[in-house]
Amino acid sequence: MLYHLLLPLTKYMSGFNLFRYITFRTAGATVTAIFIALILGPFFIRLLKKYQVAESIRAEGPESHQQKAGTPTMGGLIILAAIVIPTLLWADLSNFYVLMVLLATVWLGLIGYMDDYLKAIKREPRGMIGKKKLVGQIILGTLFALLLVYLAPDARYDGTTAIPFFKNYVLYLGIMYIPFIVLVITGSSNAVNLTDGLDGLAIGLCAICFLAFGGIAYVSGRIDFSSYLQIEYLPGTGELVVFMGAAIGAAIGFLWFNAHPAEVFMGDTGSLALGGALGSVAILLKKELLLVIVGGVFVLEALSVILQVLSYKYRGGKRIFKMAPIHHHFELLGWAESKVVVRFWILGVICALLTLATLKVR
Repeated sequence: MLYHLLLPLTKYMSGFNLFRYITFRTAGATVTAIFIALILGPFFIRLLKKYQVAESIRAEGPESHQQKAGTPTMGGLIILAAIVIPTLLWADLSNFYVLMVLLATVWLGLIGYMDDYLKAIKREPRGMIGKKKLVGQIILGTLFALLLVYLAPDARYDGTTAIPFFKNYVLYLGIMYIPFIVLVITGSSNAVNLTDGLDGLAIGLCAICFLAFGGIAYVSGRIDFSSYLQIEYLPGTGELVVFMGAAIGAAIGFLWFNAHPAEVFMGDTGSLALGGALGSVAILLKKELLLVIVGGVFVLEALSVILQVLSYKYRGGKRIFKMAPIHHHFELLGWAESKVVVRFWILGVICALLTLATLKVR
Protein backbone atom coordinates (compact mmCIF):
# COMPACT_ATOMS: atom_id res chain seq x y z
CA MET A 1 0.00 0.00 0.00
CA LEU A 2 2.74 2.46 0.98
CA TYR A 3 4.72 1.30 -2.05
CA HIS A 4 1.87 2.19 -4.38
CA LEU A 5 0.95 5.43 -2.60
CA LEU A 6 4.37 6.93 -1.98
CA LEU A 7 6.61 5.73 -4.81
CA PRO A 8 4.77 7.88 -7.41
CA LEU A 9 5.60 10.93 -5.26
CA THR A 10 9.29 10.49 -6.12
CA LYS A 11 8.90 13.11 -8.85
CA TYR A 12 8.03 15.65 -6.14
CA MET A 13 10.41 14.49 -3.41
CA SER A 14 13.41 12.28 -4.17
CA GLY A 15 13.37 10.72 -0.69
CA PHE A 16 10.36 8.60 -1.63
CA ASN A 17 12.65 6.74 -4.03
CA LEU A 18 13.61 4.61 -1.01
CA PHE A 19 10.37 2.70 -1.52
CA ARG A 20 11.82 1.35 -4.74
CA TYR A 21 14.31 -0.74 -2.75
CA ILE A 22 13.33 -4.15 -1.41
CA THR A 23 15.88 -3.89 1.41
CA PHE A 24 14.32 -0.67 2.73
CA ARG A 25 10.78 -2.03 2.57
CA THR A 26 11.86 -5.31 4.17
CA ALA A 27 13.35 -3.41 7.10
CA GLY A 28 10.13 -1.39 7.35
CA ALA A 29 7.99 -4.55 7.30
CA THR A 30 10.15 -6.24 9.95
CA VAL A 31 10.04 -3.30 12.37
CA THR A 32 6.31 -2.79 11.76
CA ALA A 33 5.63 -6.46 12.45
CA ILE A 34 7.57 -6.37 15.71
CA PHE A 35 5.65 -3.33 16.94
CA ILE A 36 2.28 -4.78 15.90
CA ALA A 37 3.01 -8.00 17.80
CA LEU A 38 4.24 -6.15 20.87
CA ILE A 39 1.27 -3.77 20.87
CA LEU A 40 -1.44 -6.33 20.07
CA GLY A 41 0.04 -9.03 22.31
CA PRO A 42 -1.13 -7.74 25.72
CA PHE A 43 -4.55 -6.83 24.31
CA PHE A 44 -5.08 -10.28 22.78
CA ILE A 45 -3.82 -12.07 25.89
CA ARG A 46 -6.26 -10.14 28.10
CA LEU A 47 -9.07 -10.87 25.65
CA LEU A 48 -8.27 -14.58 25.51
CA LYS A 49 -8.13 -14.76 29.30
CA LYS A 50 -11.43 -12.90 29.60
CA TYR A 51 -13.22 -15.41 27.38
CA GLN A 52 -11.25 -18.35 28.83
CA VAL A 53 -9.74 -19.36 25.50
CA ALA A 54 -7.23 -21.62 27.22
CA GLU A 55 -5.05 -24.56 26.30
CA SER A 56 -6.07 -28.01 27.55
CA ILE A 57 -3.05 -30.22 28.20
CA ARG A 58 -3.21 -33.86 27.15
CA ALA A 59 -3.08 -36.27 30.07
CA GLU A 60 -0.63 -38.48 28.16
CA GLY A 61 1.83 -35.60 27.72
CA PRO A 62 4.83 -34.91 30.00
CA GLU A 63 3.73 -34.43 33.60
CA SER A 64 5.62 -31.13 33.81
CA HIS A 65 3.30 -29.69 31.15
CA GLN A 66 0.19 -29.99 33.30
CA GLN A 67 1.04 -26.69 34.95
CA LYS A 68 0.56 -25.03 31.55
CA ALA A 69 -3.17 -25.82 31.59
CA GLY A 70 -5.14 -22.61 31.36
CA THR A 71 -2.54 -20.69 29.36
CA PRO A 72 -4.30 -18.64 26.64
CA THR A 73 -4.09 -20.15 23.17
CA MET A 74 -5.03 -18.98 19.66
CA GLY A 75 -2.15 -16.48 19.82
CA GLY A 76 -1.62 -17.22 16.16
CA LEU A 77 -4.03 -14.34 15.56
CA ILE A 78 -1.25 -12.03 16.77
CA ILE A 79 1.17 -13.66 14.33
CA LEU A 80 -1.25 -13.41 11.42
CA ALA A 81 -1.93 -9.73 12.09
CA ALA A 82 1.80 -9.03 12.42
CA ILE A 83 2.52 -10.75 9.09
CA VAL A 84 -0.41 -9.68 6.93
CA ILE A 85 -0.66 -5.99 7.91
CA PRO A 86 3.05 -5.14 7.33
CA THR A 87 3.04 -7.10 4.07
CA LEU A 88 0.01 -5.14 2.86
CA LEU A 89 1.70 -1.90 3.91
CA TRP A 90 5.20 -2.42 2.54
CA ALA A 91 5.05 -4.99 -0.29
CA ASP A 92 4.21 -4.50 -3.95
CA LEU A 93 0.64 -5.82 -3.94
CA SER A 94 0.65 -6.25 -7.71
CA ASN A 95 3.31 -8.94 -7.28
CA PHE A 96 1.93 -12.41 -8.03
CA TYR A 97 4.24 -14.19 -5.59
CA VAL A 98 3.32 -11.98 -2.64
CA LEU A 99 -0.37 -12.59 -3.26
CA MET A 100 0.24 -16.34 -3.47
CA VAL A 101 2.10 -16.57 -0.17
CA LEU A 102 -0.56 -14.43 1.52
CA LEU A 103 -3.24 -16.78 0.18
CA ALA A 104 -1.51 -19.83 1.69
CA THR A 105 -0.80 -18.12 5.01
CA VAL A 106 -4.32 -16.80 5.55
CA TRP A 107 -6.02 -19.97 4.27
CA LEU A 108 -4.15 -22.25 6.66
CA GLY A 109 -4.48 -19.69 9.45
CA LEU A 110 -8.26 -19.93 9.06
CA ILE A 111 -8.15 -23.74 9.16
CA GLY A 112 -6.06 -23.53 12.32
CA TYR A 113 -8.44 -20.97 13.81
CA MET A 114 -11.40 -23.29 13.28
CA ASP A 115 -9.50 -26.10 14.99
CA ASP A 116 -8.55 -23.85 17.94
CA TYR A 117 -12.11 -22.53 18.14
CA LEU A 118 -13.57 -26.01 18.45
CA LYS A 119 -11.01 -27.08 21.07
CA ALA A 120 -10.71 -23.94 23.20
CA ILE A 121 -14.16 -22.36 22.92
CA LYS A 122 -16.53 -25.20 22.03
CA ARG A 123 -14.56 -27.52 24.35
CA GLU A 124 -14.37 -30.32 21.80
CA PRO A 125 -11.13 -32.14 22.79
CA ARG A 126 -10.39 -33.42 19.29
CA GLY A 127 -11.02 -30.06 17.63
CA MET A 128 -11.48 -30.25 13.87
CA ILE A 129 -11.51 -33.82 12.60
CA GLY A 130 -8.12 -34.64 11.08
CA LYS A 131 -9.63 -35.64 7.75
CA LYS A 132 -11.42 -32.30 7.39
CA LYS A 133 -8.21 -30.44 8.17
CA LEU A 134 -6.36 -32.54 5.60
CA VAL A 135 -9.02 -31.85 2.96
CA GLY A 136 -8.59 -28.12 3.52
CA GLN A 137 -4.82 -28.45 3.08
CA ILE A 138 -5.19 -30.55 -0.07
CA ILE A 139 -7.63 -28.07 -1.62
CA LEU A 140 -5.19 -25.24 -0.92
CA GLY A 141 -2.27 -27.20 -2.36
CA THR A 142 -4.20 -28.04 -5.51
CA LEU A 143 -5.39 -24.45 -5.98
CA PHE A 144 -1.88 -23.14 -5.32
CA ALA A 145 -0.39 -25.49 -7.91
CA LEU A 146 -2.99 -24.66 -10.57
CA LEU A 147 -2.56 -20.92 -10.08
CA LEU A 148 1.21 -21.32 -10.32
CA VAL A 149 1.07 -23.43 -13.48
CA TYR A 150 -1.49 -21.34 -15.36
CA LEU A 151 -1.15 -17.79 -13.99
CA ALA A 152 2.47 -17.36 -12.89
CA PRO A 153 4.12 -14.47 -14.78
CA ASP A 154 7.12 -16.69 -15.52
CA ALA A 155 7.22 -19.83 -17.67
CA ARG A 156 9.82 -21.44 -15.42
CA TYR A 157 7.09 -23.03 -13.28
CA ASP A 158 6.95 -25.95 -15.66
CA GLY A 159 6.88 -28.93 -13.33
CA THR A 160 10.57 -28.79 -12.42
CA THR A 161 12.37 -28.12 -9.16
CA ALA A 162 16.00 -27.42 -8.33
CA ILE A 163 18.19 -30.21 -6.98
CA PRO A 164 20.46 -29.12 -4.10
CA PHE A 165 24.23 -29.34 -4.76
CA PHE A 166 23.79 -29.60 -8.55
CA LYS A 167 24.12 -26.64 -10.95
CA ASN A 168 22.73 -27.79 -14.24
CA TYR A 169 20.23 -30.43 -13.22
CA VAL A 170 16.58 -30.16 -12.27
CA LEU A 171 14.04 -32.73 -11.21
CA TYR A 172 11.23 -32.95 -13.74
CA LEU A 173 7.99 -33.99 -12.07
CA GLY A 174 5.59 -33.80 -15.00
CA ILE A 175 2.06 -34.81 -14.02
CA MET A 176 3.26 -35.37 -10.45
CA TYR A 177 3.96 -31.64 -10.03
CA ILE A 178 0.52 -30.84 -8.57
CA PRO A 179 0.57 -33.75 -6.05
CA PHE A 180 4.11 -32.69 -5.17
CA ILE A 181 2.95 -29.13 -4.38
CA VAL A 182 0.13 -30.53 -2.26
CA LEU A 183 2.62 -32.72 -0.37
CA VAL A 184 4.97 -29.79 0.31
CA ILE A 185 2.28 -27.49 1.66
CA THR A 186 0.54 -30.20 3.67
CA GLY A 187 3.77 -31.65 5.01
CA SER A 188 5.32 -28.32 6.01
CA SER A 189 2.20 -27.05 7.76
CA ASN A 190 1.76 -30.29 9.72
CA ALA A 191 5.46 -30.51 10.60
CA VAL A 192 5.44 -27.04 12.18
CA ASN A 193 2.21 -27.96 13.95
CA LEU A 194 3.86 -31.07 15.48
CA THR A 195 6.89 -29.04 16.57
CA ASP A 196 4.78 -26.52 18.46
CA GLY A 197 4.95 -28.30 21.80
CA LEU A 198 7.46 -26.29 23.84
CA ASP A 199 7.54 -22.61 24.72
CA GLY A 200 9.23 -20.68 21.92
CA LEU A 201 10.38 -23.74 19.99
CA ALA A 202 8.36 -23.54 16.77
CA ILE A 203 8.30 -19.74 16.49
CA GLY A 204 12.09 -19.50 16.91
CA LEU A 205 12.74 -22.18 14.30
CA CYS A 206 10.34 -20.48 11.87
CA ALA A 207 12.22 -17.19 12.22
CA ILE A 208 15.48 -18.99 11.37
CA CYS A 209 13.92 -20.65 8.30
CA PHE A 210 12.42 -17.40 7.03
CA LEU A 211 15.78 -15.68 7.45
CA ALA A 212 17.50 -18.33 5.31
CA PHE A 213 14.79 -18.31 2.65
CA GLY A 214 14.83 -14.51 2.67
CA GLY A 215 18.46 -14.59 1.56
CA ILE A 216 17.65 -17.12 -1.16
CA ALA A 217 14.68 -15.06 -2.37
CA TYR A 218 16.82 -11.93 -2.58
CA VAL A 219 19.51 -13.52 -4.75
CA SER A 220 16.96 -15.44 -6.84
CA GLY A 221 15.19 -12.21 -7.70
CA ARG A 222 18.35 -10.43 -8.85
CA ILE A 223 19.88 -11.35 -12.19
CA ASP A 224 23.39 -10.30 -11.12
CA PHE A 225 23.50 -12.41 -7.93
CA SER A 226 21.68 -15.39 -9.44
CA SER A 227 24.04 -15.34 -12.42
CA TYR A 228 27.10 -15.22 -10.16
CA LEU A 229 25.83 -18.10 -8.01
CA GLN A 230 24.55 -19.95 -11.09
CA ILE A 231 21.09 -20.46 -9.65
CA GLU A 232 17.81 -20.01 -11.49
CA TYR A 233 16.83 -16.37 -11.92
CA LEU A 234 13.18 -15.88 -10.95
CA PRO A 235 12.08 -12.30 -11.74
CA GLY A 236 9.73 -10.86 -9.13
CA THR A 237 10.47 -13.35 -6.37
CA GLY A 238 12.70 -10.82 -4.63
CA GLU A 239 9.51 -9.17 -3.38
CA LEU A 240 8.98 -12.22 -1.17
CA VAL A 241 11.78 -10.87 1.02
CA VAL A 242 9.35 -8.20 2.25
CA PHE A 243 6.89 -10.89 3.32
CA MET A 244 9.62 -12.85 5.05
CA GLY A 245 10.81 -9.72 6.82
CA ALA A 246 7.28 -9.35 8.18
CA ALA A 247 7.27 -13.03 9.21
CA ILE A 248 10.59 -12.66 11.04
CA GLY A 249 9.33 -9.52 12.80
CA ALA A 250 6.11 -11.30 13.78
CA ALA A 251 8.13 -14.21 15.16
CA ILE A 252 10.37 -11.92 17.22
CA GLY A 253 7.39 -9.98 18.55
CA PHE A 254 5.42 -13.12 19.40
CA LEU A 255 8.45 -14.73 21.06
CA TRP A 256 8.34 -11.88 23.60
CA PHE A 257 5.16 -13.47 24.97
CA ASN A 258 5.81 -17.09 23.99
CA ALA A 259 9.24 -17.49 25.62
CA HIS A 260 9.33 -19.80 28.63
CA PRO A 261 7.18 -19.59 30.68
CA ALA A 262 4.77 -18.76 27.87
CA GLU A 263 2.04 -16.18 28.41
CA VAL A 264 0.25 -17.36 25.27
CA PHE A 265 0.42 -20.26 22.82
CA MET A 266 0.13 -19.81 19.06
CA GLY A 267 -2.22 -22.77 18.66
CA ASP A 268 -2.98 -24.28 15.27
CA THR A 269 -3.90 -20.78 14.04
CA GLY A 270 -0.23 -19.87 14.12
CA SER A 271 1.52 -23.18 13.48
CA LEU A 272 -0.47 -24.15 10.37
CA ALA A 273 -0.17 -20.63 8.94
CA LEU A 274 3.59 -20.46 9.50
CA GLY A 275 4.16 -23.96 8.14
CA GLY A 276 2.07 -23.21 5.07
CA ALA A 277 3.98 -19.96 4.52
CA LEU A 278 7.30 -21.81 4.65
CA GLY A 279 6.10 -24.44 2.22
CA SER A 280 4.66 -21.91 -0.23
CA VAL A 281 7.85 -19.82 -0.17
CA ALA A 282 9.90 -22.93 -0.97
CA ILE A 283 7.58 -23.68 -3.89
CA LEU A 284 7.66 -20.14 -5.26
CA LEU A 285 11.47 -20.13 -5.12
CA LYS A 286 11.57 -23.60 -6.74
CA LYS A 287 13.60 -24.80 -3.75
CA GLU A 288 11.17 -27.38 -2.43
CA LEU A 289 13.89 -29.96 -1.78
CA LEU A 290 15.88 -27.39 0.19
CA LEU A 291 12.95 -27.21 2.60
CA VAL A 292 14.07 -30.59 3.94
CA ILE A 293 17.45 -29.07 4.87
CA VAL A 294 16.43 -25.63 6.12
CA GLY A 295 13.54 -27.15 8.06
CA GLY A 296 15.61 -30.10 9.24
CA VAL A 297 14.35 -29.86 12.81
CA PHE A 298 10.74 -29.83 11.60
CA VAL A 299 11.49 -32.91 9.48
CA LEU A 300 13.06 -34.63 12.50
CA GLU A 301 9.99 -33.87 14.61
CA ALA A 302 7.58 -35.22 11.99
CA LEU A 303 9.70 -38.34 11.36
CA SER A 304 9.84 -39.09 15.09
CA VAL A 305 6.03 -39.20 15.19
CA ILE A 306 5.80 -41.38 12.08
CA LEU A 307 8.44 -43.82 13.33
CA GLN A 308 6.86 -43.98 16.78
CA VAL A 309 3.45 -44.82 15.34
CA LEU A 310 4.86 -47.45 12.96
CA SER A 311 6.95 -49.03 15.70
CA TYR A 312 4.03 -49.18 18.11
CA LYS A 313 1.76 -50.67 15.46
CA TYR A 314 4.07 -53.24 13.90
CA ARG A 315 6.39 -54.13 16.79
CA GLY A 316 3.78 -55.17 19.31
CA GLY A 317 3.49 -51.89 21.18
CA LYS A 318 7.24 -51.20 21.38
CA ARG A 319 8.31 -47.58 21.19
CA ILE A 320 11.48 -46.06 19.75
CA PHE A 321 11.27 -42.85 21.77
CA LYS A 322 10.09 -42.26 25.30
CA MET A 323 7.52 -39.92 23.77
CA ALA A 324 6.94 -38.32 20.38
CA PRO A 325 7.40 -35.72 18.96
CA ILE A 326 11.07 -36.03 19.77
CA HIS A 327 11.30 -32.84 21.86
CA HIS A 328 9.25 -34.66 24.52
CA HIS A 329 11.73 -37.56 24.39
CA PHE A 330 14.53 -35.24 25.51
CA GLU A 331 12.33 -33.73 28.21
CA LEU A 332 11.76 -37.20 29.64
CA LEU A 333 15.51 -37.81 29.53
CA GLY A 334 15.78 -35.00 32.05
CA TRP A 335 16.57 -32.00 29.84
CA ALA A 336 14.99 -28.74 31.00
CA GLU A 337 12.44 -27.33 28.57
CA SER A 338 14.53 -24.23 27.91
CA LYS A 339 17.58 -26.41 27.16
CA VAL A 340 15.66 -28.46 24.60
CA VAL A 341 14.41 -25.30 22.92
CA VAL A 342 17.79 -23.57 22.72
CA ARG A 343 19.56 -26.70 21.48
CA PHE A 344 16.92 -27.24 18.81
CA TRP A 345 17.35 -23.59 17.80
CA ILE A 346 21.08 -24.24 17.44
CA LEU A 347 20.31 -27.22 15.19
CA GLY A 348 17.99 -24.93 13.23
CA VAL A 349 20.79 -22.39 12.71
CA ILE A 350 23.11 -25.17 11.51
CA CYS A 351 20.45 -26.34 9.04
CA ALA A 352 19.99 -22.77 7.80
CA LEU A 353 23.74 -22.34 7.26
CA LEU A 354 23.90 -25.66 5.39
CA THR A 355 21.03 -24.46 3.21
CA LEU A 356 22.80 -21.22 2.31
CA ALA A 357 25.99 -23.19 1.66
CA THR A 358 24.21 -25.20 -1.05
CA LEU A 359 24.05 -22.02 -3.15
CA LYS A 360 27.81 -22.15 -3.55
CA VAL A 361 28.76 -25.78 -2.87
CA ARG A 362 27.56 -27.27 -6.12
